[in-house]
Amino acid sequence: MSDFEEKLRQAAARGANRASQSMSEAERKKAEQELLKGLHSKYRLALSERIEQVIRKVIDLFPGFRFQTVFGDSGWGAACMRDDLVLRKGQRENRYSRFEMAVRPLNEFYVLDLQAKGTIANRELLTRSFYQPLGEVDLDKFKGLVEQWSLAYAELYAANR
Repeated sequence: MSDFEEKLRQAAARGANRASQSMSEAERKKAEQELLKGLHSKYRLALSERIEQVIRKVIDLFPGFRFQTVFGDSGWGAACMRDDLVLRKGQRENRYSRFEMAVRPLNEFYVLDLQAKGTIANRELLTRSFYQPLGEVDLDKFKGLVEQWSLAYAELYAANR
């Protein structure tokens, strides 16, 4: 066998080795993505449940709110809303209030993203957002924020209704 033939075989072996490594790299990335999707689902379920519990307590404190489950493109969570009719000097005025909290869908950045919006008497008075990379999520921190933001909305609603 000539020197060239030996070099040719070595080059072919190196190429096959690279192809094998790139295949395993692609498989590793796919497995990592599946793991992150699973983590997101696990955290989303836990947080959605806590959000629902907390928002139901807000409804209990302020009768007249209606409960709504939030799911789909905007995320997973819960909301409560109410429409009030106010009559002043013969004028009719509608006042809309809504509090929504949701875990945003998984995106290309692989973060757990919690968002809240609160409207009181037609004015958006509360907007909050918090996220962490899925590999670094502190679920207790997120649950604490669900409670803090709900308390902030309840205080704002009581002060502005």
